[in-house]
Amino acid sequence: MPEHVGIILDGNRRWGFEKYGAKLNGHLYGARRGEDFLEWCLDLGIKTVTLYVFSTENFRRPKDEISTILKLIENESRKLVTDKRIHENRVHVKAIGRLELLPDTLKSALAEVEKVTADYDEHYLNIAVAYGGRAEIVDAAKRIIDEVKSGTLNENLVDEDTFRKYLYTSHLPNPYPELIIRTSGEERLSGFLLWQAAYSEFVFLDVYWPEFRKIDLLRAVRTYQRRKRRFGA
Repeated sequence: MPEHVGIILDGNRRWGFEKYGAKLNGHLYGARRGEDFLEWCLDLGIKTVTLYVFSTENFRRPKDEISTILKLIENESRKLVTDKRIHENRVHVKAIGRLELLPDTLKSALAEVEKVTADYDEHYLNIAVAYGGRAEIVDAAKRIIDEVKSGTLNENLVDEDTFRKYLYTSHLPNPYPELIIRTSGEERLSGFLLWQAAYSEFVFLDVYWPEFRKIDLLRAVRTYQRRKRRFGA
């Protein structure tokens, strides 16, 4: 069983347009599927889940769509504050990304769920919002440069392990997802966990995110289990 699963929630707009003639409906159903996915991962004993829900590039979309998506993320974040599954399974929830770009109400909702789960360490749920893998690497590099300039970090000691500590995922016991799933039939990372995914196994599914089922997760895990992971050796 993979310890850390990352998933790119793709296909909401196309599903909504094809099924209802309104792409925004897809985001609503996609949010509900996210709740199901978390429960399925808990059932399987998966320790860490990283959901790619909104990228830095998504800010280029129409304003009404952006506001709808961000409001859905806000609503789901507020639900997590009192969700029994979160507390019974001691799930540490954290948002990762350039959070300063988000509306204040969403930042507040994310901060609240992070606060009430800060001491949990049995499971981890990462919400990648306003996230971009290149942005993450740039932000980490800037932080390292600042500390080198201030004298708190010796530049000669900067290696891959040091760099990892400056990424958005530095709080995780295992920041490297063994399995990354993308829905909707697209076969690319789109900037998701570029540093962390160097040795991840990828499974691309030809199903839109709102239609994703538990059997699709089980099949993805089974595909992962059949692969031989040699890490270049």
